[in-house]
Amino acid sequence: MSGATASPGRLARAWDSDIAWSFRHSPVALVSGFAVLVCFVGAFGCGFLAPHDPFNLASLSLSNSFLPPVPLKGSSWSFVFGTDDQGRDVLSAIMYGTRISLIVGFAAIAMALSLGIALGLLAGYFGGVTDAVLMRAADVQLSFPSLLIALLVDGIVRALLPRGAQNALELYVLIFAIGIARWPQFARTVRGSTLVERGREYVMAARVIGIGPVRIMASHILPNVLGPVLVLATINLGLAILDEATLSFLGLGLPPTQPSLGTLISNGNNFLYSGDWWITVFPGIVLAGMVLAINLLGDWLRDALNPRLR
Repeated sequence: MSGATASPGRLARAWDSDIAWSFRHSPVALVSGFAVLVCFVGAFGCGFLAPHDPFNLASLSLSNSFLPPVPLKGSSWSFVFGTDDQGRDVLSAIMYGTRISLIVGFAAIAMALSLGIALGLLAGYFGGVTDAVLMRAADVQLSFPSLLIALLVDGIVRALLPRGAQNALELYVLIFAIGIARWPQFARTVRGSTLVERGREYVMAARVIGIGPVRIMASHILPNVLGPVLVLATINLGLAILDEATLSFLGLGLPPTQPSLGTLISNGNNFLYSGDWWITVFPGIVLAGMVLAINLLGDWLRDALNPRLR
């Protein structure tokens, strides 16, 4: 019974927290959250919600190619957003492509977050040579655009892989390239917060009683530096999705058999000037709207976690 009553109690406390109150009373956060929720449901529920399977070759028909979206002349309610040059339903392709874009974005940010937190804690806690080496490496990488770093890493890794393994590992190569390109921002943020926290009384007391550095960093310092890092992760999630779309648009992303939103935009761009604008415009609108909603949520979270604005 105690466990049954504890869970509703925790839910009630979470509902009455400052973060939940701020979210409920922010129209921008509510609209952005709803938009992100729609993207998530459509992307990860595409197997059940998509009207068609755009990658099932047996269901494709060239007679359905280049159908315009509803309500233009020649459209069909079976293909609300129209079809592409192979007769694939654009709406279904967007849903499947959004899933891949979100997977790449989340996995890349998780990698950058893990690497940045670990290196930032080491640099801020130990200081000295460790801090100098790690932060100078971060400074050098930050002097280049993250997309350029991702392009460089992607090209190097693809060149090192055997030809037979490139197609099978393209998704992981893309995640690795974007993750490596974005770790310095997390490392610098964590390092700055760690420099402040390591001089606090609770850290000094932990050292006195013999607690090791790893446990101090993991159990004492890390929980107190997660706030700004989570805000940064939310904003960088949108940027990582844009990085993936850009790489895919340039032909360095995923193959056509695993199209993301960037791949769909790139494919549709070939037919843009022939009047078949919907093939590229609708994926572009979804990409822009999703990134905008994620960035607005990041802005709200930054303000909600700032005690000076409460």
